[in-house]
Amino acid sequence: MHENEISFLIRGAIFKVYNTLGPGLLESSYEAALGYELVKSGLLVEHQVGLPLIYQELKLEIGYRIDLLVEKKVIVEIKSVEQIMNVHHLQIMTYLRLSKLKLGLLVNFNTDDLSKNIIRKINGYL
Repeated sequence: MHENEISFLIRGAIFKVYNTLGPGLLESSYEAALGYELVKSGLLVEHQVGLPLIYQELKLEIGYRIDLLVEKKVIVEIKSVEQIMNVHHLQIMTYLRLSKLKLGLLVNFNTDDLSKNIIRKINGYL
């Protein structure tokens, strides 16, 4: 399945979770519910995937975690914050670069307008 098809399914599941739970919960609640919805739709979903940092020839296991990795192709970074900050955009771009994956979705569930809080990120460093 192509990243765009996966992204479409993820977006649908994000809206379903948001419409069911609403805003204001912990990120872990949205992660669990979204993972459940994605698995129900037949997708392979991994939670809290470790992401090592490789600096030159040194591999550092320092505890970076991808919230959801879908079909081993799309990163979903979940937030429940007052507003998405620039550092959140930079975080998912760093995760994409370190993982050498192409597509990520940054989503903030703590909003009254979810459509403006699902942000698609493309890794241009491949």
